[in-house]
Amino acid sequence: MQVDVALVHYPVINRNGETIGSAVTNLDLHDIARAGRTYGIGTYWVITPFKEQQELAGQIVSHWTKGYGGTVNPDRSNALSIITICSTLAEAMAGASERFGEKPLVLATCANVQANTVAYGEVRERIFQGAPVLLLFGTAWGLSPEILAMVDGVLPPLSGITGFNHLSVRSAASIIMDRLLAVTSE
Repeated sequence: MQVDVALVHYPVINRNGETIGSAVTNLDLHDIARAGRTYGIGTYWVITPFKEQQELAGQIVSHWTKGYGGTVNPDRSNALSIITICSTLAEAMAGASERFGEKPLVLATCANVQANTVAYGEVRERIFQGAPVLLLFGTAWGLSPEILAMVDGVLPPLSGITGFNHLSVRSAASIIMDRLLAVTSE
């Protein structure tokens, strides 16, 4: 299985639909890395162009992989070891392409249906047939329109029975990884 995930902090949108850059959070680093390790993700790309945010993310990852945190919690060290911090989506795509030996299928996630929506079952089948995939998750209020326009497809939005649709990115990432990568008895 050849699947990477990327958490995009720029370009994303705010509640008004304006393109912004968002802050790296400790919870997103930890929770997406832990889910990623559980589901066999190769690399978890954390994308931010902001040097201070890169440094912060690097300090957090280093504490748990090389510092004291890793000695007291080896499982956390193992999970956070899949994180690679980079400046741009292009950098993550190039790194994933190099790792896979070919350009991956680049799929975005979005809370709204998009014209280029690709069904979970179709993506799951392609993954289990060996196709390399890079899954993009957006922070703030989601990926910018420019990213949604350049990807190979967009996964369907997650929805429950209530009509409320505002999951944290770490919750959405976990649900989507489970839908695409879980080993089931069915």
